[in-house]
Amino acid sequence: MTKKNTRNTKGRIISAAWKLFYEQGYENTTVEDIVFDSQTSKGSFYHYFNGKDALLGTLANVFDEKYEELLETLDPESDAVGKLIYLNRELFAMIESGVSLELLTRLLSTQLLAKGEKHLLDRSRFYFRLLRQIASEGQKKGELRRDLPVNEIVKTYAMWERALLYDWCLSEGEYSLTDYSGRMTPRFLESLRPVHLNTP
Repeated sequence: MTKKNTRNTKGRIISAAWKLFYEQGYENTTVEDIVFDSQTSKGSFYHYFNGKDALLGTLANVFDEKYEELLETLDPESDAVGKLIYLNRELFAMIESGVSLELLTRLLSTQLLAKGEKHLLDRSRFYFRLLRQIASEGQKKGELRRDLPVNEIVKTYAMWERALLYDWCLSEGEYSLTDYSGRMTPRFLESLRPVHLNTP
């Protein structure tokens, strides 16, 4: 019970923070705003975070919450490639409509400069567990190539998504992330299908 309450408190703080960052900008959002919006206390806030900047590393948590929601809506009849396309499209639509480009750029910059923990690469994240599950099932059903280990497929796909995000930030959002990924991700994923399933 305590563990659940702890997770809920931290989760409420993170969710409120990113909602406010998007609505009123990072610089204009105060710790007091976050505490008020999350219906928590300053003591709770500083128990989990040493300041507003510490929240920049929690965007991975927001992504993982979205993946947990998407897991409930995955079509069980869809093959592994179809599931990955769906997850990519829905997450990128959420990013494009709910995470400011400035904040995403800031997060990716901190990950490049971080000496210790890199949140986006944390293999214990729900994101990586879900990808491993899809890749493993896909191989067993013959939907994904078997000459690559599951972890290699997961790494390749995760690198593809990060590359798209980095390029979108470098390009300062001059194109639609969702539309571009929607066109290119299916082509990329064809390379992970067994050779006999690849379209000529």
